[in-house]
Amino acid sequence: MTRRNFLRQSASTMAMGLMMPSALGSNNPSTNFVQANDKIRVGLIGCRNMGWGNLKDFLLHSDVDCVALCDIDRKLLEDKAGEIRQLRGKNPDLYGDYRKLLDRKDVDAVIVATPDHWHCLQMVDACAAGKDVYVEKPVANSIAECDVMVAAAKKYGRVVQVGQQQRSGNHWHEMKRYIDSGKLGKIVCVNVWANFNYGALSLPAPDSPVPEGVDFEMWLGPAPARTFNKERFHGSWRMFWDYGGGLLTDWGVHLLDMALWGMDVKGMPERVVGMGGKFAFPQNSPETFDTLSVLYEYKDFLIQWSNVAGTETGPYGRNYGLAFKGTNGTLVANRESWEVLPEKNKTEAVSSSPDFQDHKNHVSNFLACMKNRDTNTACTIDNGSLCAKYAHLGNISARVGATLIYDEQKKAFNNEDANKLLKPDYRSPWMFPKI
Repeated sequence: MTRRNFLRQSASTMAMGLMMPSALGSNNPSTNFVQANDKIRVGLIGCRNMGWGNLKDFLLHSDVDCVALCDIDRKLLEDKAGEIRQLRGKNPDLYGDYRKLLDRKDVDAVIVATPDHWHCLQMVDACAAGKDVYVEKPVANSIAECDVMVAAAKKYGRVVQVGQQQRSGNHWHEMKRYIDSGKLGKIVCVNVWANFNYGALSLPAPDSPVPEGVDFEMWLGPAPARTFNKERFHGSWRMFWDYGGGLLTDWGVHLLDMALWGMDVKGMPERVVGMGGKFAFPQNSPETFDTLSVLYEYKDFLIQWSNVAGTETGPYGRNYGLAFKGTNGTLVANRESWEVLPEKNKTEAVSSSPDFQDHKNHVSNFLACMKNRDTNTACTIDNGSLCAKYAHLGNISARVGATLIYDEQKKAFNNEDANKLLKPDYRSPWMFPKI
């Protein structure tokens, strides 16, 4: 199931009781605190794909208005504004620069759904402007950016939801309860995999003129200056290090999140080793690995990641998923279902299916938390940061070709080459956020 098809699943939204907000301080004098019966005025930054899918689920709620859209593509902005007019009969204001949207005092929350290299700056600026934030995954394109985003949410007292919607899925919660029951016995290994054709992209293409109406300089933002190339633009940017981290940062944060949750992991592994390369399609355009294996080691169990881009088959007949390997049985799960495969008669076979309300419930949870002033959303910025760090750990280990130990207190690896990949150099005039 693709993310796009997943978003098309239709059903009613989850009902939630809303409480009056508690007194919550902020370092920003212009902070907005939404009252329980107030309208929530939302601005969307990044109007394609997941951004638009997120906004549509926000607009299922009658107490939400979209007052502003921001994107670097003028035609897309105008098209999406037309769709909002059809949905709500209102005209949102349009922006090419997200900072102008954040200057508005009437915006209570923003959805950040831009490419990964933009998430940190836009989320931190939104928090500083007194907005609550729904930010897409992975939360950032580097480990240092993950840390500064956590610090910003805490400093400004903002409600933040990370778009890892499986945290709001009924069958994922059932899976977690089953794991916690102990029926699998001792879990010694969690295998995680994701094999998708799109990860291999296609053959390199020549540079071409910037499409009409696109502000490519703003699209690049803090990333290094480059010529325009369609292979590094819409739908493909995830496979280039300046903007994304391949399948591991795209699908990995979702699936590793479930592995970490299932095993009650709250911190870094004892060590990590990643190995990968462009083995399957070396002639194709991506910089990221089409073939990658990562091993995360703990005191008494392992988590393993693998992907082979350009393929769509995998273990247990699933091209993506995870398997908790216990002494009594193996629990296999993805977004379609989870099931238990017993070791002989040590446990019983069990299966469960989702209601496909993950995404709608995730948005509902964020809106309720906004009105309650509850920062403990279904997927907090702390949890989103942890999962993104795990993805970056694996990529960095494979890129430098070394087994790594990451010291969370010192914010450093045991390897100088790896330390050079912790924090991006922002291109002028953009500056790395300081909290």
